[in-house]
Amino acid sequence: MPDSSQRPLLLLSSRPWNTGLAKRLQVQLARSVHTITTPAALTPAAVAAINPEWIFVPHWSHLIPESIWDHCPTVIFHMTDLPYGRGGSPLQNLIQRGHSSTMVTALRCTAELDAGDIYLKEPLSLHGTAEEIFLRADGLIEAMIKRIVREQPTPQPQRGEATLFQRRKPAQSNLATCSSGDLSAWADQLRMLDGEGYPHAYLEAHGMRLEFRRAGRSSDGLYADVRIVSLNNALPHKRRELSCGSHRPLAIAKGRPW
Repeated sequence: MPDSSQRPLLLLSSRPWNTGLAKRLQVQLARSVHTITTPAALTPAAVAAINPEWIFVPHWSHLIPESIWDHCPTVIFHMTDLPYGRGGSPLQNLIQRGHSSTMVTALRCTAELDAGDIYLKEPLSLHGTAEEIFLRADGLIEAMIKRIVREQPTPQPQRGEATLFQRRKPAQSNLATCSSGDLSAWADQLRMLDGEGYPHAYLEAHGMRLEFRRAGRSSDGLYADVRIVSLNNALPHKRRELSCGSHRPLAIAKGRPW
């Protein structure tokens, strides 16, 4: 049972599977865990009513007002070894730069993008599809939340020169942008976009869009599932938020993918 003498935790998550995360944390940490899933519900009054000791942001694609993160420790999670890789689309930028592993960084939300003090870092393999990588990252994030609550670490300033990543655009999912004849580049493009909510790797020809998923590589080439749709019927994809999402002050914030 939750210990009523301890202040609760608050999760900000737009992903349905984080309902299970809240339940597991409540049992493992013996305290109440609340979840806010929509930006309309994230108000200073709502947060004040919960009175959380910590706000954790495993997956969020909306603004977090400064009036909230400035008054309660708000921990976001970013898939790079900060200060390397501040900015958008870290998973894709890492894979395109040839990285096979990275760090999940837990940092305090501040006005400057991905520049807050760091609580923890944990290593993460970048092998497999985007969906497989995110499943591993979710497990790390859960463990990091428990460690932060139990150990109450003091966040440390980021050290070193910052490297900025640019947010990818849907047009960059076109396989025609890959190096000609480079099978490895095609394989990376396919796997790094193979996740829920991503604009999957695609080609366009004769008024059709060919979208590729579940790719595998063998000695004689790449194999993948292909969905073919008319360009007249192709719907724009919603980009997946790959970190806590936007967390800058409301006056200057803008959405960005992880």
